[in-house]
Amino acid sequence: MATSEIGSTKANPVQGRAATARITSVEHTRHALLHAALKLFGEKGFDAASTREIAAVAKANIGSIAYHFGGKEGLREACAAYIVETIGGIAGDAFAGVNLSDPRRMSPAEAEAFLLPVLESMVGFIVSRPEAGAIVQFILREMAHPTQALDTIYEGVFEPFHKKLCGLWKAATGEPADSDRTKLTVFTLFGQVIYFRIGREVVKRRMGWRDIGQREADAVLDVTRDNLLAIVASRRDKRG
Repeated sequence: MATSEIGSTKANPVQGRAATARITSVEHTRHALLHAALKLFGEKGFDAASTREIAAVAKANIGSIAYHFGGKEGLREACAAYIVETIGGIAGDAFAGVNLSDPRRMSPAEAEAFLLPVLESMVGFIVSRPEAGAIVQFILREMAHPTQALDTIYEGVFEPFHKKLCGLWKAATGEPADSDRTKLTVFTLFGQVIYFRIGREVVKRRMGWRDIGQREADAVLDVTRDNLLAIVASRRDKRG
């Protein structure tokens, strides 16, 4: 047998399967701890959520928090990194094909056509996907009491995402991308989507909805899309 095969899965398939099972188990534990922390940090706050409670929800040994994350603070930072990865992936898909290096090459109609699927992606994730609840609640906690985790989320999600939206807004309306008015408009337009997550229980009661699923999310999208198109048209008319 060649020396390079010693200890390989080819040399010992049983050992190889055991190693794969261990890796899967380790990753499963890390994943469970991360999601338990995201949920509890959002619901109770960082200080009130104990490592013992996080481990219990994750069905893991309390020592695994130190093993995987170095401690509670490292776990919070891992939650922030997970949020950046999750939202960044959704935003990346939504902005696929958008080239803002020279907005003058993009027509207002093309920019508007890009804004609509971005809005649709936000509604699809924030309003209807269950895991968005823990993410939004975690971010709200960080906004109320900022830590390094908020810096990570801001630099990885909010700032670049907002800048791209402002660039599209400029291409769609002709208004300067870096003006206060444009920045606030973008916050207003896409902030309305967030309300349907943080105000979920109020919306359900007022609308008579038992839950917010795909049908309800589609209704939210229809209204927010109409708002977007109306404001774009109004700003174009003023500049025209």
